[in-house]
Amino acid sequence: MPLYPIFLDLLSKASHALGFETIDRFPPNHPYARTHWDRAWFDIASDLKPEAIERALCVSIANTPSVFAHIANPTPAMQRTLLGVIDTRLRRSPGAPPLDLVALLIEAYRSPYTIEARPGLRAAIEATREQDMRERIHATLAFLGAMPAAFDVIDLN
Repeated sequence: MPLYPIFLDLLSKASHALGFETIDRFPPNHPYARTHWDRAWFDIASDLKPEAIERALCVSIANTPSVFAHIANPTPAMQRTLLGVIDTRLRRSPGAPPLDLVALLIEAYRSPYTIEARPGLRAAIEATREQDMRERIHATLAFLGAMPAAFDVIDLN
């Protein structure tokens, strides 16, 4: 048996274990195993624990919210990070809602595997399915604004 394939396999496993490779999803059997992201937008080392992975993705969303578009089935924490950015922008410029960011949230809920970040959010978004995107965005903003303390939640994750 040639040693070259065995050597490459061992090298690949060592590289993965040491974090030299990047990953694009949570480990199998993780509660958010359906969540995955585009490696071109996120440099997540393979040796990170799932909690650190989620924190790194949330930091990326907080710093550059448009990267949310490159995550399929975002976790509730990732969605709450985006909601926090939306809330901050609404507070700074009440007359100019961040329509693009709300559209990203609505798009995330096209997947039945996206776990709801706020009770009733999926139902509110799905109730507007037949409307155009601008109407959906405004209805979603109205839903979020109608919730008591919609964004003022401390997330300890």
